[in-house]
Amino acid sequence: MARVALVTGGTRGIGAAISIALQNAGRLVVASYATNVDAARAFQKDTGIETMQFDAGDFGECTTAVNDIAARHGAVEILVNNAGITRDAVLGKMTRDMWDAVIDTNLGSCFNLCKATFDGMKGLKFGRIVNIGSINGQAGQYGQVNYAAAKSGIHGFTKALAQEGARYGITVNTIAPGYVDTEMVRAVPADVLEKIIARIPRGRLGKAEDIARGVVFLTADEADFITGSTLSINGGQHMY
Repeated sequence: MARVALVTGGTRGIGAAISIALQNAGRLVVASYATNVDAARAFQKDTGIETMQFDAGDFGECTTAVNDIAARHGAVEILVNNAGITRDAVLGKMTRDMWDAVIDTNLGSCFNLCKATFDGMKGLKFGRIVNIGSINGQAGQYGQVNYAAAKSGIHGFTKALAQEGARYGITVNTIAPGYVDTEMVRAVPADVLEKIIARIPRGRLGKAEDIARGVVFLTADEADFITGSTLSINGGQHMY
């Protein structure tokens, strides 16, 4: 039977590319989304990938969703924590609500979904968890103390959980994308984007498929000796 994969934030951008790549690799994929119903419906229609709406930052909703997937398809064996938002501002203008929203969604979701799926993976003696970090969690970024803190936290979370999962055949790794040609990045002013690209040795933005290929590699059955690692996919912009 196909291994069951859950991709959070899996219907748009990088998440959509990951969902499609995992499906092409023979996985049974469920792609979650939070609010954009129209985009999720179009994605499911175009790809045949099941979509499910829940808030990855809400512990109860995550637990309910994982239990529902397990009841219908079997335990989640591959988890990709990709859900993420931005609420950018310099510290002086950042509100506590802006901080909490980013921490809860970007970092809290990793706890919520790993907590909900870990026992099932332990029972199967198999699991693949990939958390999507960021170059800005490695190098920092002006006006993003909340986002950088959340993404940096993901890197530490990964290394700690990898030590817990190793004896059960569960690997836990992080991918840290650089600047990828997504809707979020395309919203950056053209003059700023030009300066960003000028700092990338490869001379271009990343593609969502670049990140998806890394996920397929780390979630393969054969990738059982890779755990606690961070795979930077950033065109050489930050060599960490």
